[in-house]
Amino acid sequence: MAAVAIVASLLEKEPATPGRQRSPAMTMAQARASNAGVPIAAGARVSAAPFRFRGGPAERAQAVDCLATAALYEVGDDPRGQRAVIQVVLNRVGAPGFPRTICGVVYQGFERTTGCQFSFTCDGSIRRRTRHVGWSAARRRARAALAGRVFAGVGRATHYHADWMVPYWRDTMTKVAKVDTHLFYVRR
Repeated sequence: MAAVAIVASLLEKEPATPGRQRSPAMTMAQARASNAGVPIAAGARVSAAPFRFRGGPAERAQAVDCLATAALYEVGDDPRGQRAVIQVVLNRVGAPGFPRTICGVVYQGFERTTGCQFSFTCDGSIRRRTRHVGWSAARRRARAALAGRVFAGVGRATHYHADWMVPYWRDTMTKVAKVDTHLFYVRR
């Protein structure tokens, strides 16, 4: 009997989490329609304060690489999308429940196949590191954010997802922005 339970848990695509109900499967079109039905609460989008980096040159270089990697893997070379992702990472550094370092936020949960904060860290994408002309631009955007530049378009958002999916947490948060195909949220 225990063997059956172990095999069943290994075959399960999404780990069981107490209090979390599995969403029914949706097509991309259904997910987009569902997400479109959730209004953007622009009034809940509060401006983020400029980020104040505290660390030396080596820590700054590492933070720039972590931010640029997250931006490039999450949204490609889209400038607005990169700035939005970078802002979310910086917002998480100061938010409860997240690591206190930029790289800690980016790689939180990387050791799991599900449950990582940024999918590229646990879905195998990072092992396929590409040569991309967007690296230098992503690093420039990361350096600007560490120097205090704020991307106001997402405010203090700490969560986001692509519009073609509906994460289990969506309805517990307030949608505050849309940048291209990504939707941004703050905690209620």
